[in-house]
Amino acid sequence: MPLLVPPPVPTPRHPDTEHFLPLFDTSHLPPHLAAVAAPLAATAFTTIAALPDGPELTACLRKLLEAKDCAVRARVLAG
Repeated sequence: MPLLVPPPVPTPRHPDTEHFLPLFDTSHLPPHLAAVAAPLAATAFTTIAALPDGPELTACLRKLLEAKDCAVRARVLAG
C-alpha cells in the first residue's frame, strides 16, 4: 500500500493545532506500521488544512491521534 502524502498545512497556526503536526509524522515507523498510520495522518492534515483553529478542531485532532495510536497498537499486537 503506498503511503499517502498529506496536503500542505498553512502556517502559522494556533499553538494547539501546531502541537499535533509532529505527532502525526510516520517517518520513524517501520513500513508495516506506517501503512496503518498514514491514512489517519492524512486525514488529520486534510482536516487541519480545511478547518479554522478552535476547540473543536483540537478535539478532532486529539481523537484522530488516539485512533492512529490504537490502529498502530492493533497492528503491533497482531504481529
